[in-house]
Formats: sequence, C-alpha cells, structure tokens
Amino acid sequence: MTKQADPSAGTSLWSKSEVRRGGRGERPSGLDRQRITAASVRLLDDGGLAGFSMRRLAAALDVTAMSLYWYVDTKDDLLELALDAVYGELEPTEADHAGEDWPEQLRRLAVAYRGLLVRHPWLPALAGRYLNIGPNSLAFSRAIQQLVRRAGLPPHGVTGAIAAVLQFVHGYGTIESRFLTRIADTGLSPEEYFRHTMSLVDEVPGTAEVIGESKDIMAARGDTVAEMLDRDFTFALDLLIAGIEALAVRG
Repeated sequence: MTKQADPSAGTSLWSKSEVRRGGRGERPSGLDRQRITAASVRLLDDGGLAGFSMRRLAAALDVTAMSLYWYVDTKDDLLELALDAVYGELEPTEADHAGEDWPEQLRRLAVAYRGLLVRHPWLPALAGRYLNIGPNSLAFSRAIQQLVRRAGLPPHGVTGAIAAVLQFVHGYGTIESRFLTRIADTGLSPEEYFRHTMSLVDEVPGTAEVIGESKDIMAARGDTVAEMLDRDFTFALDLLIAGIEALAVRG
C-alpha cells in the first residue's frame, strides 16, 4: 500500500496565517505568544522534549490547555517558537563592515552557538526538524553568511564553508551537552567523572595500552574538563578558519 504524503510536512509556523482557530471559552487575560514561548523554553530546559506537552505548559501558565489554541495551532508551533526564541540569545553582530576582522567575529558567533547548544540540550533535536525561518534564526544565518562572504571565497564555496563551521559547532556542542548532562545525572563533578571513567577504561583488557599511548596528548589538553573542551574546540575552529582563509587566497 502506498503511503500518502502528509500535506503539513515541511510547513512552518512562520508561513501560516496569523489567524488562529481559537481555544475554547474566553481568551485568557494576561496571556500572549511571548509569555507562552518563554514558558515553553523553561519547560524544555527543565524536562527536555520528553517532558514537554500542552498540558504541562498550560499548568505552568495556570491556564487550560485549550486556551493555548488561541495563540498556536499545534504543539509543533510551540516548539518552533521556542527554537527561534533561543536563537535570539545569540545577538549576531551585523557583519557588513569591510574594515572589521571577519575571523574574530566568526569565532565569537561560533562560541556563542556552542554555548546555546549546551544551555538548551533539546535544541539539536529541533534544529533540523523545522525550516528555521523565524526572525532570530534568519538573523543568525544572515550574519554567518555575511562574515564568510567577506573571506573572499568564490560564490560556489560560501555555503560549503558555512556548513563546515556550523556543522562542526553543532556536532561539538551537541556531544558536549550530552556529556555534561550525563555527568550531572551522576552527581559527580566533571573532574571526578573524568577520573572515574579513565580508571574504568584502564581496567578494560586491551584498552590500557591505547590509553597509555595517548597520555601525553591528554595531558596537553588542560587540567580541567572545561579546559579540555575549550582547548579542543578553539583549536578545531582555528583549523577551519585557517582553511577558509587559505582557500580564499587560492581563489
């Protein structure tokens, strides 16, 4: 049997009409889309996607679940609003001044994006789920594009360079976020967790030798988990930016 396509797939809250179908009863006073979005972000930060529902959001706002439909059509609308809201934390610098240092601006935006992924562990699962055409997401995308354009790459290389930077930061921030969440669940500090993990690895047959070969590399990363993560991220980002600069010179 042929599966029928979902006509709603690929649609976005931002492409829908502002007219909502409306909730049941009177529209609650003191409630608006901005307040609903802020509450959605808090609920997602506290319980993740698994803990998010219209019922729980309504309870957090002290309204009925049906009253939320005055402002959104679906739960997906709420998630898309929350996603764009956290992109607003990035506050991207306008990047259209030729005299400014584009690599340093790009580094700042990359660091900010990494921090966003760590603060909001639910974000990675949503970033590719929607079209990401909300105002904050578009402002961030525009800033990145302006910065990479100023590097002097040929037009066909701009999107590839953007992908290299953003996908690196997305992957790094996602893994870091999951790592820190796992540590938090143990009740240990990052350093305690790292030492405990390394001691366990040393006891696994066949791994001690491999770990031993890497001890000088591990020691050079830093004394704390935060230093290790920051040093690896910074060096990898520097490699990407140096690659963009080198390819721009080649033309």
